[in-house]
This record gives sequence, structure tokens and C-alpha cells, in this order.
Amino acid sequence: MTGQRSVMAAALASLVLALALAIVPLPAQAGALRPDWVVLALVFWCLTTPSRFGLGWAFILGLLLDTLTGALLGQHALALMLASYPVLRFRLRLRVFPMLQLTIAVTLLLALYQFTLFWIDGVTSRGMPASAYWWPVVTGALVWPLVFHIGERALRESARPQVGL
Repeated sequence: MTGQRSVMAAALASLVLALALAIVPLPAQAGALRPDWVVLALVFWCLTTPSRFGLGWAFILGLLLDTLTGALLGQHALALMLASYPVLRFRLRLRVFPMLQLTIAVTLLLALYQFTLFWIDGVTSRGMPASAYWWPVVTGALVWPLVFHIGERALRESARPQVGL
């Protein structure tokens, strides 16, 4: 595989893994603490490879997440697009942030994502406890540095030229 295709393969594998982690069954107490894996993976790939991952991918992943979770069709698609647009718009600024500032920015993006879901559920009269919306923001902020470092390593490994094959 060439470097370009292996980067895309690594990205697609991580997004499929994020979708799988989003739907894996957990106990009720642990389910409320589940980070938004799809948002974290999409933010990482929009931040590192914006020429390949943009609003179109956010929309497609959102529709997939809607169908996998049984949510209102388009709910996650809109929320993912709203969360990924600032990343695409301010990518060059975000890339030079130290990890603490980048984590704060990602926390704000996760809060925007959850607020969009909260708003849509409120408009459609599908209320849930507020903690169901805000705990994923906290846990997502805690796992973001790990997601970022694993993604950077995968990006570096997949972009390295293959010798001797």
C-alpha cells in the first residue's frame, strides 16, 4: 500500500472502531460514562488530515451512528457537522496548541455536540436526564490525550514508506 492509501485505511479502521465502541453494550452505570468515541476520532482526523475528512464524512458518520443507535435520523449527523466545522475552520491554530489547551478546545467541541443532541431531544420531546448528556463530555476530555497520541502514532506508522515489500 502506498502512504496515502495506508493513512486512509488507518483512518477508516479507527472510525469503524469508534462506531463499534459507540454501540457496544455496557451496564447502565457505565453506559452513562461512555465517551463520544466517534466525535473524538472525527475531530482527530479532521485536525490531522482535513483534505480527506470534512463535513461530508461528519454527515455520513452521523447517519451511520443514527441508524446504529436508533436515534432520530439526522440528529447525530447535524451534531457531528457542528462539532467538526470549528476544527476544520481553525485547524492551523489548533495544531499548535499544547495538549492542555487542545484538550480544553476538544472539551468545548464535545459540549457543543452534546448540547446539540440535548436541544434536538428537547424539541422532539424525548427528554433524558441531564447527566446522560454531560458525563460523556467529561470522560471524552479525559481520554482525548490518549486518543490523540494513539492516532498520531497510527498516522506516523501508516505514512512511513514500506521498505522491502
